[in-house]
Amino acid sequence: MYERGEPGHGASWAGAGMLAPYAERIDDEVLLELCRVSLALYPAFVQCVVEASGVNVELPLDGVVEAAFDVQRLDALVAFARELIARNVACKLLDRNESLLAEPALGKHILGALIIEGQGYVDNRRLGRALLAACRTRGVVVHAPVRELAIECDERRVLGVRSELGFAPASVVVNAAGAWAAQVPGVPPEARVPVTPVKGQMLALAAPAGFLRRATWVPGAYLVPRPDGRLLIGATAEDAGFDERVTAEAVHRLLDAALAAAPSLGAFTVTETWAGLRPGTPDGRPFIGPTVIDGLLCATGHYRNGILLAPVTADLIASFVETGDATPLRAFSPLRMVEGASRITHA
Repeated sequence: MYERGEPGHGASWAGAGMLAPYAERIDDEVLLELCRVSLALYPAFVQCVVEASGVNVELPLDGVVEAAFDVQRLDALVAFARELIARNVACKLLDRNESLLAEPALGKHILGALIIEGQGYVDNRRLGRALLAACRTRGVVVHAPVRELAIECDERRVLGVRSELGFAPASVVVNAAGAWAAQVPGVPPEARVPVTPVKGQMLALAAPAGFLRRATWVPGAYLVPRPDGRLLIGATAEDAGFDERVTAEAVHRLLDAALAAAPSLGAFTVTETWAGLRPGTPDGRPFIGPTVIDGLLCATGHYRNGILLAPVTADLIASFVETGDATPLRAFSPLRMVEGASRITHA
């Protein structure tokens, strides 16, 4: 593995580790099914990583909360609950008192909430550290940081990877460079995928452990608790190129949304702010599988669902390398023609 920075410190480090495909309101049924399959893989995936690495990774899948503070939002949650029930997705509508019992930190002006069962989150930073340790335990050689990285190809096939460390021949190379996937030197123009960066800014508060029990969606933000007491608040979605600066306006917007939903947060300390770049695609689907260059594969473009889609992406790529069968990858192929308007909407 070749990494230009510290492994696991790109979008994987910057996110909140959400495992909530239904709360994300994914309207692409094919992508939603891929997310559903990956979520089902998560418990076994995390167990495998923990056993191989010795690093504990908590995986709370006790549901996520969507809170309503006005009648219009409450009506929307009622309609959404009917849709989820029709899909056989377990959920529970809560009235005002039940909402406050479920999440006492929310403001008393709450009207109701919806708990979507079986969803949750993982500590993405801890998972990244555990994955790195697990890979090294299994014999994976990790070169990091590597500054002069390029893929080498001839007219029809990949040849390997070149860096300041020298040339490493390879019959298969996977471009998993996230928001930079289209920028990797040496990739022929016909094998480049149209991935663009979508900036996301977040912050963390120092909150008492258990202050918030579940990941919670509120108007304008989501709140994600961590066992160490941190409370993550995210996230913006901005067309800002490769700008990774944290801006006062974005922090103000996120804090406003969080404080409107849970006013008691105003007494807590802001401990961290950060920004990351999600890899967006024109149709909202990731690029997973072979390009027009034999042996050059892509695993990128996962936008908001990179952590969620990690297990299924790994399975799909590994299966293709072993069997050469690209049929399961057709809907996410880098060879697909992109038509119509983007499914990504930026705040």
